[in-house]
Amino acid sequence: MSRYLKPVLLFAMMLLATRAEAVDRPNILFLICDDLNCDLGSYGHPQVRTPNIDRLASRGVLFENAHCQYPLCGPSRASFMTGMYPDQTLVKRNAVYIREHIPNVLTIPQAFRAEDYFAVRIGKVFHYNVPRHIGTSGHDDPYSWNYTFNPRGRDKEEENKIFSLVPGSFGGTLSWLAAEGEDDEQTDGIAATEALNQFKTLAGKGRPFFMTVGLYRPHTPFVAPKKYFEMYPLEEIQVPQIPSGYLSQLPQPAISSIRRKKDQVDLEDSLARQAIQAYYASISFADAQLGRILDGLKEAGLEKNTIIVFTSDHGYHMGEHGHWQKTTLFENATRVPLVISGPGVLDKGGVAKGLAELVDIYPTMADLAQVKAPAQVSGVSLRPVVEDTKLIVRSSALTQYNNGYSIRTNRYRYTEWGVEGSLGAELYDHETDPEELINLIDDPNLQDLQMEMRIQLQSRVANSGKVPSRIKQIQDVPRRSVPQPNP
Repeated sequence: MSRYLKPVLLFAMMLLATRAEAVDRPNILFLICDDLNCDLGSYGHPQVRTPNIDRLASRGVLFENAHCQYPLCGPSRASFMTGMYPDQTLVKRNAVYIREHIPNVLTIPQAFRAEDYFAVRIGKVFHYNVPRHIGTSGHDDPYSWNYTFNPRGRDKEEENKIFSLVPGSFGGTLSWLAAEGEDDEQTDGIAATEALNQFKTLAGKGRPFFMTVGLYRPHTPFVAPKKYFEMYPLEEIQVPQIPSGYLSQLPQPAISSIRRKKDQVDLEDSLARQAIQAYYASISFADAQLGRILDGLKEAGLEKNTIIVFTSDHGYHMGEHGHWQKTTLFENATRVPLVISGPGVLDKGGVAKGLAELVDIYPTMADLAQVKAPAQVSGVSLRPVVEDTKLIVRSSALTQYNNGYSIRTNRYRYTEWGVEGSLGAELYDHETDPEELINLIDDPNLQDLQMEMRIQLQSRVANSGKVPSRIKQIQDVPRRSVPQPNP
């Protein structure tokens, strides 16, 4: 062989090896529902039908005790998409672009793009006003993606048909519609169709992808085709009840958090049943779209080399504690579904009972894909747990809302309101009170436990407020006064 030809062949072999390595790198499919609690079949709910989430859990790891860091869409999404706590992102309300507060942050897709992944966003990932921003980019971060798609469906076009407790108000108010038409006419159905199109396109590229599909349901308004409503007869709906005098044991900030929606306090039974029915219908509709996406991934030949992460931005009350929707520091609002499957994950299914936080998603994805996570990331990798569900990587999960902080351990929840609990505290024992209806904070027999929990909470709060490495923070961002037409 010519001495001139040998270097050429060697270079060609190295190039082919590099391309083969790129192809072998796992894809990431990040599936996010909006305002979804753990009312799912795989989480033991006796009524809600979610066969597609259930089958994903059956071949991956389901985290039974995962919690968000802020029970509100914008702050939670800014948190898990950066791997940072809300006191680090400084995003604690909606309608904020993350780079207003942290201009040089590296989001999850950016970290993967640095490793030559093709990053796709379909639907809602960062904050959107729902339904106002459906079909637009909302408060998206354009620096995170190579390609974006903003679905807009029949649910957006037919807002005038939606029932609301406050006429004309949908996003923050209980509202619903049993819609005419088919799944693929709805915004989330269109998102699922686009995901299938992208799978077909990306399958032949030989380049790994990071795809995030953010569904709008079951966020209000609860819109789904009629067939999903028919799955849940009103007479079979159970409306949660609270004990007489329940509010008297709570600190005032906790009471304010569950009574702030005046139009949703003490709903009459018939309205409560309709709201729950509509929420369940929206969950089953979202599950059906997730099923289409999972099927499309397999049909494109991508399933075996794709890490799938499924979650929600926070939990949701459906009448528990007399409250509807989110923004509390109770289990209903903090706990989220979290399922991980794919390369490097148990393939026969497993349940992890240890604690997890949404900030852990970033380092877990990076660890499983062997992508370098930036120093800003405060979460911990769950890779040890997805390899062995008996392992524990956290002793507590931290959530904050307004002027309160709460930690969840395997057995207890401890919450303080105000500076170091100056506005009151709560303590719940999940072994005897899983619904968190009995505040034990004044129990004289639990003083040592309270002190232990208090020390643990305040340590977590202090650490979650440390400025991350190399991150620039802008504390004071003026609120914008921009007209908000309905597009």
